[in-house]
Amino acid sequence: MHTDINALFAALWQDYIQMTPSAAKVHALLGHGKPIINDHIALRTFNIAKVNLDVLAKHFTSLGYVACGDYKFEQKKLIAKHFEHPDSTQPKVFISELLVEEFSPALQETIQGLIAQVDVAATTADNFIYSGRHWSLDSKTYQDLLTESEYAAWVAAFGYRANHFTVSINHLDGFETLESVNDALKQAGFVLNGSGGEIKGSPEVLLEQSSTMADKIGLEFTDATVEIPSCFYEFALRYPMANGELYTGFVAASADKIFESTNVNKA
Repeated sequence: MHTDINALFAALWQDYIQMTPSAAKVHALLGHGKPIINDHIALRTFNIAKVNLDVLAKHFTSLGYVACGDYKFEQKKLIAKHFEHPDSTQPKVFISELLVEEFSPALQETIQGLIAQVDVAATTADNFIYSGRHWSLDSKTYQDLLTESEYAAWVAAFGYRANHFTVSINHLDGFETLESVNDALKQAGFVLNGSGGEIKGSPEVLLEQSSTMADKIGLEFTDATVEIPSCFYEFALRYPMANGELYTGFVAASADKIFESTNVNKA
């Protein structure tokens, strides 16, 4: 596992921009050449012991991160946790896992078969959380998973890597509101996730979020290369709590809609 937190995020970022060609354009548009502070990154996995949420979390808890919140997504059959670092300029980490046993026997068998191909030693290697796919997958299996769970299909296709990075609007020069960020993105031709409205959340819940729709990239399967949604970029604006400190948690109802940024049938 990494001993340097900045090296870990640098490696995650390099993998992410290869999967998300638009990310560099977003950076140029919003950052004006200055570094961008990321609010959080998100990782996806299955609740199978070899690769579950806790296995991914160890890559961060070993660097000082602590678990700070638990979330449940009934419709998508997911649970999640978020982790924070004592240095608040380090990104928070949001890790979700699919409750595989709540799906059809066919999906369960497929996912168990994929995870059986993962070498246990790989899960503790420095690069595990940006190492991609550890199994062979054909395009039909991907499509079959997609009919039942977009999330399962995404993890099967992309494996272990950041599903998204998130610009912290609170730390962004030149933009005071999420609306102004969204307007700049749309004027530049980016398509935003409109599920539940372009802005999810509100000042009342202390968090507003928006996101681009995932880039589409040609992904190699064992039998074909298929253009499918990869990763997306999110934007978060946090509001102060009664004690004056910025809220650091997540809002499950908003996160539920953010998950749909990788939906195939959307824009």
